Amino acid sequence: MIGAYDFSFYDLTLTALPQGGLWVADHKALCVSDLHLGKSDRIARRSGQMLPPYETRATLEKLGALIDTCDPAIVICLGDSFDDIDAVQSLDEADHLLLATLKAGRDWIWIEGNHDPDPVEFGGSHVSSIDIGSVSFRHIATTDNKNIEISGHYHPKARIEMKGRTITRPSFLYDQSRVIMPSFGTYTGGRYCTD
Repeated sequence: MIGAYDFSFYDLTLTALPQGGLWVADHKALCVSDLHLGKSDRIARRSGQMLPPYETRATLEKLGALIDTCDPAIVICLGDSFDDIDAVQSLDEADHLLLATLKAGRDWIWIEGNHDPDPVEFGGSHVSSIDIGSVSFRHIATTDNKNIEISGHYHPKARIEMKGRTITRPSFLYDQSRVIMPSFGTYTGGRYCTD
């Protein structure tokens, strides 16, 4: 895939995908983080500010395209899949059907986030973290540097200068003990990786 970056991380072979997903080839697993489905609904409920209500469909369609490309046996959602627990109810029938179609025939793992502790209405496995090989997958990175982990939560993005223009995009961060994934959701924004 153009723009993909392959790297080894302990006992896993990983591919950072330009769409913001992480492919774990040896396990046929696709990992995404911070979908924040229903964000426009949550903003409207809490502040009255109306945003175009298309981010849920756009995020699910982006995820569907990546699933079509990778054909994973397992999909891991690293938390904050929904913007809040009430956002689950804001999904319309077409979004429910699209999500059910994406999940069909594969193991789907929802990792608990700080926004959405447990979207049980959508089936799949609901856990606080999982281990694949020696690597833990969780929503928020631990601070003790004793864990080898892949997490989300921080929505990292990077800024680069090219031909007199500044380009800002979601980015992956990694070091010897952790990978922090970019946010996959359409309306999620980000925090500069230099912060």
